Amino acid sequence: MKVTEQDSTSIRFVIEQQLQAFQQDNAEEAFTFASPEIKAQFQTPENFFKMVKIGYQAVYRPRSVLFENITTIQGNITQLVLLLDPDGVPVRALYLMEKQPEGVWKINGCFLVPVEAEII
Repeated sequence: MKVTEQDSTSIRFVIEQQLQAFQQDNAEEAFTFASPEIKAQFQTPENFFKMVKIGYQAVYRPRSVLFENITTIQGNITQLVLLLDPDGVPVRALYLMEKQPEGVWKINGCFLVPVEAEII
């Protein structure tokens, strides 16, 4: 699938809005940006929110957020986002995005991978 400039803007907006909902401890709002598969997996906004709060501190309370490229990983449109976790440790979030039949983008998963420091 080709990602248009409008898709890129929409994807970024969805992720930004979910991050903002986490900052405001708004589980209901954060859950609205999840794909149907994620919603089915967690069933309630509270379950989803608890999982993020416990396992994804860099997403729950990032010190900084830097959007990188959109790429395709194993057939999934993936937005790369560089985050600083609450302790200032950099981590890269791989947001798997899914375009819904009505044309809106939803988050279909997020994987955190360490950022390897490059020593010059």
